Amino acid sequence: MTPLRPRDSESQVSQLMMPQDVNNLGNVFGGAILSMVDRAAAVAAMRHARCTVVTVSIDRVDFKEPIYAGELVMCKARVNFVGRTSMEVGVRVEAENLLTGAKRHTNTCYLTFVAIDRDGRPIPVRPLEIETETERRHWNEAKRRREVRHALARELGED
Repeated sequence: MTPLRPRDSESQVSQLMMPQDVNNLGNVFGGAILSMVDRAAAVAAMRHARCTVVTVSIDRVDFKEPIYAGELVMCKARVNFVGRTSMEVGVRVEAENLLTGAKRHTNTCYLTFVAIDRDGRPIPVRPLEIETETERRHWNEAKRRREVRHALARELGED
């Protein structure tokens, strides 16, 4: 299989947040943001694998800043790491005030996807071609997160 560069998998999902998207404090529901994150990440994973993928996990999510109605939310995703059948996709979430143009980085999420065949069985995915130091750093950080997840699963008897 021919390797693919991280930039070849990039995707972006954008949505204007409306009053129905906010809670009683006026902040956008975390679930609405997570839904956007999952969609952006799934597109990046499918672009890389060129097949159906399923979300296996979402690493810890910290909402650093609230997002408000009237702001444009952008979820920017790209593949950071590839195993045999799985991929880690990093998603950067930004909120933009469309009246002032001010943008804020509100959180970053890491999701793991597995490529599957028509019967729902995992299948191999193409390797990732690392070209830059930033991509290498993302690869190494993703590899470490994967090792931690696998060690925790073994400890919990889930492996």
